Amino acid sequence: MLAALALAGAAGCSSGSSSASSSGPSSGASAAPSGVSAAPADQPGGANQLQDAYQKVIKDVLPSVVQITTGTGLGSGIVYDDKGDIVTNAHVVGSATAFTVTLAGSTKPLDATLVASYPDSDLAVIRLGSPPNGLKPAKFADSTKVELGQITLAMGSPLGLSSSVTQGIVSATGRTVSEPRGNGSPGATIGNMVQTSAAINPGNSGGALVNLDSQVIGINTLAATEPEANGAAAPGIGFAIPASTVTSIADQLIKDGKVTNSGRAALGITARTYFDQSFRPAGAAVVAVSPGGPAASAGLQPGDVITRIGDTAVDSLNSLTTALASLAPGSKATVGYTRDGQAKTAEVTLGTLESP
Repeated sequence: MLAALALAGAAGCSSGSSSASSSGPSSGASAAPSGVSAAPADQPGGANQLQDAYQKVIKDVLPSVVQITTGTGLGSGIVYDDKGDIVTNAHVVGSATAFTVTLAGSTKPLDATLVASYPDSDLAVIRLGSPPNGLKPAKFADSTKVELGQITLAMGSPLGLSSSVTQGIVSATGRTVSEPRGNGSPGATIGNMVQTSAAINPGNSGGALVNLDSQVIGINTLAATEPEANGAAAPGIGFAIPASTVTSIADQLIKDGKVTNSGRAALGITARTYFDQSFRPAGAAVVAVSPGGPAASAGLQPGDVITRIGDTAVDSLNSLTTALASLAPGSKATVGYTRDGQAKTAEVTLGTLESP
């Protein structure tokens, strides 16, 4: 990917810090003069039907999308159940354990505390101290059924503008994306992400990416930026963690307070980036091998330098992590490596990444 990536959490941003104004007509049309009724323009039946569909989805889902404020910034979240659990990004919560949450259509802040966080998948759950009556949990889709070209709506609090909605389509599926480090993010590499053209801006992190069946297909997480434009946003390229990953991780965090099955592939090694004699990254050096783990069972040893996973070249620890993020536990992979300068291969049945 040529574009860089920016997390969609708004560190240090408050609802008053945006240069956008929420007081004028949101459609961009001029207001009608006082005492004059503006007649709606005629629209084809298909346009009216699509507009009706958008408005129904917004009415159905927006009450489930909240604004989360920490001591250092803000983001968004999705009501997960009627007990007051809210799922969001781990980089939104950062190191905080206490939060204020504002529900859609409300100005009253509610107190919430951290249930648990899983930075490897950039997901976390927080819980309202006193869940109000009528709390509306969102409905999550089977994200394996998400298809290219499906219409999407992104809901959240971009730049502190709560209950905002943008629209687009599913631009791609199955993306493996590495987040930038900073703003509470350890730089997670996440597989199977949904790419969307719906605008995702700072403050959208943790919000909902929704289909026209009023189902959440993903959690808005980050947007691409233009490296040659001083980090300016690359319009129409955003990424969301798929709903199936969200529900799997959230269920475990709520039940056990930790993740016991990450759903992420692993070799069962500790590794570091290997540099060649010209000090260029040239692989992932195996530092330690877990006894009985996938790599050990396939014969890999400390000192081996991994250079390929399947058809994917590996020139650093980050590229090894990225290659593994696109694979599933239990699948088989051919690992290319060097040992004492000689090229070798091993057939490895991948295991599951253990939680820290």
